[in-house]
Formats: sequence, structure tokens, C-alpha cells
Amino acid sequence: MRAFRVAYDGRPYHGFQRQPDVPTVEDALFDACRALGVCDDDEEPTDYAAAGRTDAGVSALAQTVAFDCPDWCTPRALNSELPGTVRAWAAADAPDDFHARHRPTRREYVYDLHVPSDGFDDDRASAAFDACRGEHDFHNLTPDDHRTVRAIDGDLTRDGDFLLVRVEAGGFARELVRRLVSLVRAVGSGAAPPSKVDDVLGPDHLDGPEGVPPAPPTPLLLTAVDYPGVEFDVDSMAAESAAAAFGEQALADRIGWRVGSRIRDGVRREAGDRTVGGGEDRS
Repeated sequence: MRAFRVAYDGRPYHGFQRQPDVPTVEDALFDACRALGVCDDDEEPTDYAAAGRTDAGVSALAQTVAFDCPDWCTPRALNSELPGTVRAWAAADAPDDFHARHRPTRREYVYDLHVPSDGFDDDRASAAFDACRGEHDFHNLTPDDHRTVRAIDGDLTRDGDFLLVRVEAGGFARELVRRLVSLVRAVGSGAAPPSKVDDVLGPDHLDGPEGVPPAPPTPLLLTAVDYPGVEFDVDSMAAESAAAAFGEQALADRIGWRVGSRIRDGVRREAGDRTVGGGEDRS
């Protein structure tokens, strides 16, 4: 049994778990395994399991998958058949009874919440987050109807125009992190009073406008999955491949942001000029 650390950009995918007729991260992993001969066509690797099932658009640094495979199946071997948006970068030999989903003692997510400090109260947001730390029934922060009692921890850190929301737990109910982020944002922005937290953690079910919708998925990153007694060895060549691939994507995103900003500023400038000129065509 071998476990792999896998990083991916979740934006091109309809989630981690495979689904019919749409691209998923798991499909990319299975296709790579089939191309390498680790498993037969239309099959998944023997004893395969994954640490989590991230939603569409959610990315990962430390997603962990495990399956039976030959010794030559290394992160760099997987990367030879994986797309640039999915990169394996470390591996560990695990005991035969290892299970990637059931064995973790801790999972960690970080959400980059864009909330410039002007007009946003970090102290109110932190108080809302702190009230949710510890063990609670989060039935109002997940669509799940069972296993809604969870114990979470974490913190908020200001980073320029962003508030980094770090949340850790042994396991998470669906959408829990993104709905928690929405709650923190609502209280910090003044859209909801601090008492909203008590309502959310209370026994009554909140529907419609009283409920808490999930925050957008793309700023969410799975950053850590801990397995006691399992030591992952970083494959230096595979890690460099991952760093290069995601570095190129980060540069492309930055260029796209600059182009989009120019278009935005140009439209505003033209709109302002037309307003001043009474809407005349001055060409």
C-alpha cells in the first residue's frame, strides 16, 4: 500500500470525486493509473481511497490518496501521465490496513476571504469565528442531516485586503467551512448582528434568508491531512514539477487580473468622460 500527496487546481474540475460526463480530479488520477498499467481500463486501483471529496472549484495542496501499486509507481511516474493541474509530490509506504479516508486525525483548510479592512470589522469577525470553535452541532452550516456535531479549531489572520480563515478538524460536514466563512463575513461586514452566531448554533433549523449560504469555492484550499506514524517522503523532481506548474498558473492568473483591471478602469474612464460630455460622440 502506498499513499500519495496530491496538489491540484480545482477550478477546471467538477469536484474531486468522479462523476459521469464531467471532468473530476479523481478521473485524472484513475486515467494516469490506467495509462501506467497500475489498474485495468474502467477499473480503479486496488484498495483505493482518498482523504476527502472536495467540491467543484476547491483546490488542494495535500489531498491524500492511497492504493496498492508497484514500487516503481512514484509521484514522478504519476506526473508523467497527469495533467498540469494535478501533481503528485510526495509518497509514503503505508501499512496494509491503512485507509486514506478513515485514518486522518486532522484536516486543515484555508480560505482566502477578500474583505478589505475599510468597512470590515476584523474584531467582530474574529469573535464570530471564536464562538464557533470547539464542539457544536453545525446543522445550520451544512446540508447534511446526520453527523453534524463536529469539533473545529482555527484562526483568522489579516493579510492585506484578505482575511485568511484557517479551519481544522478531524473531519468536516459538507460545505461546513464555506458556510462558516459566509457567517464570519456577514458578521464582520455588519450584514448580520453578532447574535446571528447564536441563532446558527442553536437548535432551530434556519431556512431561506435566515440560513447561511456557502461562500464561493475557488478561494478554498485543503492544506493538510495528518496521519500519525506515516512519514511522507518528498519526491524532489515531482515537487519541482508541481511548483513549476502552479507557478505558471499563478502567473497566468496575475496577467489575467491585470488585463481585467485595465478593462475595468477603461470602461469606468470612458463612462466618466461620456457623463461629463453629456453623452456626445466626440470621436
